[in-house]
Amino acid sequence: MEGTHAQDFAALRARMVEEVDRTYAETAVETGLARMSEPVRRALGKVERHRLVDASQAASAYENRPLAIGAGQTISQPYIVALSTDLLGLSGGETVLDVGTGSGYQAAVLAEIAAQVYSIELIPSLGNEAARRLAELGYRNIEVRIGDGYQGWPEKAPFDGIVVTAAAPSVPQTLVEQLKPGGRLVIPVGGAGDVQFLKLFTKRADGGLDEKRVLPVRFVPLVPGK
Repeated sequence: MEGTHAQDFAALRARMVEEVDRTYAETAVETGLARMSEPVRRALGKVERHRLVDASQAASAYENRPLAIGAGQTISQPYIVALSTDLLGLSGGETVLDVGTGSGYQAAVLAEIAAQVYSIELIPSLGNEAARRLAELGYRNIEVRIGDGYQGWPEKAPFDGIVVTAAAPSVPQTLVEQLKPGGRLVIPVGGAGDVQFLKLFTKRADGGLDEKRVLPVRFVPLVPGK
C-alpha cells in the first residue's frame, strides 16, 4: 500500500513540475526566465512536499498554489519556490540563508542544490515541526533555528544567497550586510495592504545593491521578533 501511495505522489509531483514549467513560460516576459533551470527542476521533482505539510493537506501538496500551515501562516506555491531558487543562480557549493522556514519546503528545495542551508523561523511550533520533518527526510545540510528573520544569522554569514519568504516594507539592512559581494537576495517587498513585488537584489563589490523587480506577489508579512 505504501508503495502505491509513493507512486501516486511521484506522479502528482511530476505533474506539478510540468505545471510550474508552464507558469514559467507564461511569466517569462516579467521574470526573464522562460523555463526552470535543470537543478531547480530536479529539486522540485525530488522534494516530497506532502511530507512537509500536515497529513490533512497531503492530498493538495502538489497543487501549484499556497497552502495553509497553521499559526496564521501559508507556504508559497511551488512556482514561487522554484522561481525564488532560480533567481539565486545556484550552481552547487553555496551557503544560503532561508528566512521564514514555514513548513521547510523552500529550505528543502534549496538544500537539493546548495551545500548548506540555514533557515530561521519566528514561530516555534512551525520551526520545530519543520526541523523534525526535514530530519526525517534525511536533510543533513539544513539547520533550523527559532529567531527573528530581520536579524538574519550573523554567526553563519556571509551568505552566497538569501531567500525571504515573507514580505517586508523595505529590504532589511541586516540581511544586506550578511550577503557576500556578488551574492543575491530574493525578497517580496511591500506592506500588508500595498502591492508587493518579488525583487532580486545583487550585492556589488562596493556594498551597494543592484535591484530588479521581478513580478507582483502576495505574501504574509515578515514579522520582527519581540
